[in-house]
Amino acid sequence: MGGDGSTRRARTRAAVAARAIGLAVLFAVAGSGCGYQLVRPPTAASGGAQALRVAVPPLQNDSFEPGVDALLTDALRREFLRRGGVSLVDSTANADVVVSGRIHPLETFVTSVSSVAAALEQQVEVEVDLAARRSDGSEIPLSSNSFVEWELYLESADVQAARKNRQEALRRVASVIATRFHEVLSAGLRP
Repeated sequence: MGGDGSTRRARTRAAVAARAIGLAVLFAVAGSGCGYQLVRPPTAASGGAQALRVAVPPLQNDSFEPGVDALLTDALRREFLRRGGVSLVDSTANADVVVSGRIHPLETFVTSVSSVAAALEQQVEVEVDLAARRSDGSEIPLSSNSFVEWELYLESADVQAARKNRQEALRRVASVIATRFHEVLSAGLRP
């Protein structure tokens, strides 16, 4: 019986090693052909053009929703970082491009009710006017500077759960608006 157990362990080790080698080869082959690579934005020190410096100060919140300005400002900053090729700066004086904007009052609609007239699902709609200016004060032409997005969320008898659902919906809306604005701004910056 001693020989049978050691043979089984040897086969198990060989199978695990073969799987590990197979996975390593699979990842190496899959990773080599995709064309993606990690790069830093070009800088003057690296011999390339200096990365565009962008400032995104807090947006003006004309809504009665506390914190929605921080959500949208953060989403815009994260989108610039996610896409790369720019350097975020805190000071508008040091920026090549300054993004500014105003959040309109949010709209909330009941979209689904139960038979006892309790709201089950609501829709929150966010409208934001965004603009971008160069350091010389000239406005960057955008195909659209008003962005409207909405998201559904579940209502709940639990106040904390309802608040969390609404915050998640606002976070998703902010992310979509930031993505759309980045695309519009990129098109406006092209020569």
